[in-house]
Amino acid sequence: MADKLRVGIIGATGRGEYGHGVDTVWAEIDRAQVVALADADDAGRAKALEKTKAPKGYADYREMLDKEQLDIVAVGPRWLDQHRDMCVAAAEHGCHIYMEKPFARDLAEADEIVQACEMRHCKLAIAHQTHWSPPVDVVKREIKNGLIGRVLELRARGKEDPNRGGGEDLWVLGSHVLDLMRFFAGDPETCTATVWNGGHLATAVDVKQGNEGIGPLTGDGITAQYRLPNSVTGYMASYRGAGGSPSRFGLTIYGTEGVIEVITGHPAPCQVLQDPSWSPGRSGKSWVKITSNGVGQPENDDKSGLHGGNVLAVNDLIDCIGDPGRQPRCSMYDARWTIEMIAGVFESHRHGNTPVTLPLASRVNPLTLLT
Repeated sequence: MADKLRVGIIGATGRGEYGHGVDTVWAEIDRAQVVALADADDAGRAKALEKTKAPKGYADYREMLDKEQLDIVAVGPRWLDQHRDMCVAAAEHGCHIYMEKPFARDLAEADEIVQACEMRHCKLAIAHQTHWSPPVDVVKREIKNGLIGRVLELRARGKEDPNRGGGEDLWVLGSHVLDLMRFFAGDPETCTATVWNGGHLATAVDVKQGNEGIGPLTGDGITAQYRLPNSVTGYMASYRGAGGSPSRFGLTIYGTEGVIEVITGHPAPCQVLQDPSWSPGRSGKSWVKITSNGVGQPENDDKSGLHGGNVLAVNDLIDCIGDPGRQPRCSMYDARWTIEMIAGVFESHRHGNTPVTLPLASRVNPLTLLT
């Protein structure tokens, strides 16, 4: 125990639970040990203690932070309304953080989390598991080497399921693909977007409180265009009930000499079509897999699924704790950029589908200002 980092887990049964394995990943981390868990729900806490083998349980995470002298806090709940308070409290106790996405409800909260971590030199990593997936590094390398020529555009889509498609999809799943868009193409400069609701342009009347503590939300259809560096254009769209089977949830990168698909997951399913026409039916060329080992090579990564991504992310966070000059691969700054890109959609819509400059000057939720 003396040689291991002390981990405390925060969950919220009935209000976001423990995320996608943010609580269970620690069983595979040799350099860390779960010493406590907090959950306000008695039954949920008892179940989580059994599941994680945490030796102590608390009803109030603040009490856990006060008493346990933790090195790392795992912020598990999916519900956004809790993230700011949990992360700021953890940082104020000098704890590094691994947390479920999305990052925060608005840019003001995102700024507060970043400031709290910066003031105490705390590192934060967010669970965008695909960002840590080895095949995405191969994709980025091969793009640089000219595999698909000059990149022209990137297209991202959410799951577009019958319940969450549109604005909610943009929030709860869009952060994954927007993060990947920026990973491959750089920081977006502007956003131009339109939000539809019930067949008409969304207005203040359409704004409701979103599920999972998102806050003000609207839109059953979202279309967004980002101006990216080097004259590259990024697109993000989600329409309720428009999802494909298999899902289109992922990112497609179009270049002058071909197309690359990056599907979310771990290891991320990636493939390339080296065809300037972008059409295997016309060219006769076929899609070729891109794996951790390269183009057309077999995959031998045995840590599949979200758990495998969590393991890579947590180990990277621990490496960064020991290196003052290094931030996690998907850090609080990357996490804040996803909120910039999401907020940019609603800010552009609020201004009549006109381009807005990123980062945004206003840090409040744009939907609170919609007329």
